[in-house]
Amino acid sequence: MRRTIVLVSTGVLLAGAVAAAPAATARPAREVVVPESVGQIIAADQAQRAGIDWAACPAGWNLAAPVQCGWVTVPVDYSRPFGATIKIAVDRAVSTGSAAQRQGSLIYNPGGPGGSGLRFPVRLTSGSALWKNAASAYDFVGFDPRGVGHSAPISCEDPQEFASAPKADPVPDSEADKTAQRKLAREYADGCLERTGAAMLSQMTTPNTARDMDVIRAALGERQLNYLGVSYGTYLGAVYATLFPTHVRRMIVDSVVNPAQNQIWYQNNLDQDVAFEGRWKDWQSWVASYDSVYHLGSTVAQVQARWEKLRATAKAHPIGGVVGPSELLGFFQNAPYYDSTWATVAGVWSSYESGDTQALVDAAGPDMSDTAGNASSENGTAVYTAVECTDAKWPTNWRTWDHDNTALNAQYPFLTWSNAWMNLPCATWPVPQQHPVNVHSYRGLPGVLIVQSTRDAATPYGGALELHSRLAGSRLITEKDAGSHGVTSLVNPCINSRVDSYLLSGALDAKDVVCGPHATPVPPAK
Repeated sequence: MRRTIVLVSTGVLLAGAVAAAPAATARPAREVVVPESVGQIIAADQAQRAGIDWAACPAGWNLAAPVQCGWVTVPVDYSRPFGATIKIAVDRAVSTGSAAQRQGSLIYNPGGPGGSGLRFPVRLTSGSALWKNAASAYDFVGFDPRGVGHSAPISCEDPQEFASAPKADPVPDSEADKTAQRKLAREYADGCLERTGAAMLSQMTTPNTARDMDVIRAALGERQLNYLGVSYGTYLGAVYATLFPTHVRRMIVDSVVNPAQNQIWYQNNLDQDVAFEGRWKDWQSWVASYDSVYHLGSTVAQVQARWEKLRATAKAHPIGGVVGPSELLGFFQNAPYYDSTWATVAGVWSSYESGDTQALVDAAGPDMSDTAGNASSENGTAVYTAVECTDAKWPTNWRTWDHDNTALNAQYPFLTWSNAWMNLPCATWPVPQQHPVNVHSYRGLPGVLIVQSTRDAATPYGGALELHSRLAGSRLITEKDAGSHGVTSLVNPCINSRVDSYLLSGALDAKDVVCGPHATPVPPAK
């Protein structure tokens, strides 16, 4: 920890208002360098005194009343708490219950890194039956993490260039193809530094986002945090629980990132490649079982052969001029992620095979007219890259990447090379890379509820087992023979009832629980 102290002039933090927030606010201040833990205490104390000026959300945010929006000011660098600041966008929907029923705020992170949580309060205002009981007890609070959306958004390349297509086939045919992808990765990393700046880029870490979340807790006037995190949000929650164990009241983590230090992040991405292949086969088996509907093959082998033919077609001549193998993968990987998309993806593919090319172009091709959407997608990718690359050390020797991904691709070709190129900027990352937090439970951490499906592709089941072993008193609910990513948003009474019970009373089962799978999708009636 940095402990050098240099005194300059005195300044004050800026108050937030519901308007476009500046990326970073430099102000005349005394330059005090302290341990980050001290800087976080200073920031939280200031936020508690300032509170949040809740108001109607800006029109462009598409968050209608009664959802309210506001800002929370945090340091860019917690070791310099009186230095540059950014404003974190937050929103809320007030609980539907009585004052006696209210138990505080429930803060949410949907994952990524790079996902926005601002849509979470809509679950309360929409009257969702799944969240009705929790809505009676909690204000639902969402936020854009640092660098995301309305919270000092970062960028690594021009959004319109990011959206342009078709991109190169992620599966290399030659060393020249690999060299070209390596060049693109270096250029992307350099673009992150050029467009974001070292001061901000070096502070795009999971521990800093956890610190931001504790400052939000203080600004809300809450003594302890109630938290729901999904996907990457589970790692954010695990880091928060490690840094601030006595600040946790209730915590649910759903679809768990393996938090072991030797997993963050290189090995976790390799493990994804294996898990995605398994879930891809699950979907192909489902498609084959409905061959009478989709006509894509009656066996997994037949469906796979047709997929390989589709890829080859798109590689030779991009479909509609815009859908190449990379764009195909971007659309088709929805199926291994979420079984709620199984029928949609199969239906689009079936329509294409029946002669409707436009259906596939509309689903998988870029929309260059969607300026806002392209900017959001570029921002999400930039944050994903920035956080994962800055959080941890990555291999810098290309031979390591080449060896590992060549070996994996031989057995698990669906995602392997695409995933490798997505993460390769981390090999030439232009700011210092940190050491991951040693996630574990300290005295004072209450029981954490862990929810995980056994066949999850994005966060394989082993991650839940690892986190469970690290957090004393935690309980694991396993959804057996299922693989959707994000279990708590699905209808499964065995799980839903336990989530409700935990949120409302803190109750955990005496032992871990295994639940059956949620309902398997069926094709829509014609």
